[in-house]
Amino acid sequence: MKTLRWLSTALLVSLFAAPTGPAASARTPRTARVDGRGAAPFFAGIEDAASLERVMTARLASAQQMLDRLMTFKGTRTIENTLRPYDDLSMAIADVTGPCSLISQTHPDERMRQAAEGVLRRAGTFSSDVAVNRAVYDALHALDVSRADAETKHYVDRELRAFRLAGVDKDEETQAHLKDLRTDLDAALQEFLRNIRTDTRRITLHSAADLAGLPADFVARHKPDAKGEISIDTTDADVRPVLTFAATENVRKRLYMEWTNVGYPANIAVLQKMVTLRAEIAHLLGYESWAAYDTVDRMSGSARAASDFIDRVVDASRAKAAREFDEVLKRKQQDVPGATDVKAWENTYYSELVRKSSYNFDSQSVRPYFVYDRVKQGLFEIAAKLYGIQIRPADVPVWHPSVEAYDVLENGQRIGRFYLDTHPRPDKASIGAATSTVRSGVAGRQLPEVVLIASLPGGQAGDPGLLTHDEVKSTMFHEFGHVLHAILSGRHEWFGVTRVSERDFLEVPSQMFEEWTWDPATLATFARHYQTNEAIPAALVAQMRHASEFGKALGVRQQMVVARLSLSLHDRNPKTVDSTALLHEITDKYVPFKYVDGTHRQTAFGHLANTNYSSSYYTYMWSLVIAKDLFSQFDGASLLSSPVARRYRNSVLGAGGSKPASAIVSDFLGRAFNATAWEKWLNRESS
Repeated sequence: MKTLRWLSTALLVSLFAAPTGPAASARTPRTARVDGRGAAPFFAGIEDAASLERVMTARLASAQQMLDRLMTFKGTRTIENTLRPYDDLSMAIADVTGPCSLISQTHPDERMRQAAEGVLRRAGTFSSDVAVNRAVYDALHALDVSRADAETKHYVDRELRAFRLAGVDKDEETQAHLKDLRTDLDAALQEFLRNIRTDTRRITLHSAADLAGLPADFVARHKPDAKGEISIDTTDADVRPVLTFAATENVRKRLYMEWTNVGYPANIAVLQKMVTLRAEIAHLLGYESWAAYDTVDRMSGSARAASDFIDRVVDASRAKAAREFDEVLKRKQQDVPGATDVKAWENTYYSELVRKSSYNFDSQSVRPYFVYDRVKQGLFEIAAKLYGIQIRPADVPVWHPSVEAYDVLENGQRIGRFYLDTHPRPDKASIGAATSTVRSGVAGRQLPEVVLIASLPGGQAGDPGLLTHDEVKSTMFHEFGHVLHAILSGRHEWFGVTRVSERDFLEVPSQMFEEWTWDPATLATFARHYQTNEAIPAALVAQMRHASEFGKALGVRQQMVVARLSLSLHDRNPKTVDSTALLHEITDKYVPFKYVDGTHRQTAFGHLANTNYSSSYYTYMWSLVIAKDLFSQFDGASLLSSPVARRYRNSVLGAGGSKPASAIVSDFLGRAFNATAWEKWLNRESS
């Protein structure tokens, strides 16, 4: 097998020079403290569509005043009179886009969602105007940062680069055209996400026998109605267990067909519009494709490097994926003698049966130990122990009664707040989990606030909310890793350096935090049987981990399908793009589960409408390579008491975007990252 150690050389060339030079010169410290709006909950004062419009309009007006003052200032440009107001302006814009993005996707009131979308369009136009404002660029460019601290130098260099990437140096006619294109693109992105959110589909079953194989708690949540019919929908809370456990193939197939057509047919045309608009924007900015433009400020540095990365991952997983598929097919042949293939809706089901028969592990055997409320509390306690924080319930306004709010404290002082919106409901985005930063933290200015959005069992009377281990790992711990990153990085002087700018690093902290879900000692602190209160046996955890090695390479291959899709949609002439044909081609090339005619997974692929991922879904695997390398520094025998955790908190989580991602990694590792740990993880066998 070919090695992936190429990651530690050419692809790690930083996009920014590491800041050097003397310490910062003395500056007048900020006197503002965390009070007023900076400490008040982000949802305070927002009660209906009218109040949302009023509050957000006032914030946009305030941002406009900040911009006017910045542009009309006369005199020598300094950190205090230029960078500070610019940073305040950036923070003011985010104080509109953060809350409105969340409200547009999760609020139960359609009028509120529509109002939030309207404000987002206005804020997007304003933000785009600022991004190409030559006067603002010239003001920042005029700054003398020779005596500034490294963080400030990095911030200014990065922002000047962002202005150039936005087209600040283009002529007025080109800028006007770019503005129109970006306005149209913002509208298309909102439409794409709206179509996903509002297209929850259902299948109807007419017999309880159709629920054979499904967990008892799932059956209890899906009682027949007055007509004796049972409804199952395309939210994550229904799709995951059906595809994994439903014994009736027709039930799995019917739900799979609906799930892979969420957003269809409307989003076919919307996606084509998105791809076309992005290509035109990239061309006006001097790039051959959107993919080339989108990757230039990432760790990869180019679309070619991203493509090569995908190819190497596909190649590295080839042999093991073939062995795993052979096992899945052999298991199917026990039920269907002479079978020569495995359908897409059969893969998860038969993979589960392989783990059960060949590796002595049944995923349902651990679900009774993973009660939603206990997992949640265990998650809090682990984060507290590792990173020296405390988590307490917060009595603050929320947008739905099921939403929970918590304050994060350190030494008795509040340093942030997060919200859990984790159960499905009508008109809420319910495909995939996400973390939304509604307010970034700035030292002495405002507290970070973050929302974890998911569709997990629980939250209903009589429902214990039993989770699979994958839901514990990939939803609860993964997304809470994002929450911790956003909160612990929110203590820098500048708003603009709270978040890592290289977007292919964003998943590292979340994937790192997943590692604790494999540790028997960690799981024993919260995983208790919902009926007997027995702690999960270490032997059962060992079985689970042993069985988890099976299917890993097939999972990597499936992830590369969507990684290649997102890149290929954006690296060519959009007139030649047929998203369905492209998905068909990539699926048949990368995975042995052939493309299913009549399905359109791309229409529900929300990442395509997310500026962090658009053409760069490879980000998840790129980040995983880094995460595995970082985790190799921890002592696996004492994960809950490892002194490395505090160093990791300070040098990685706490760093935010205060320096290039490559510098953050090398600060922690003492070297550039490589793929050694990832290769070991991929190739570890089940037997």
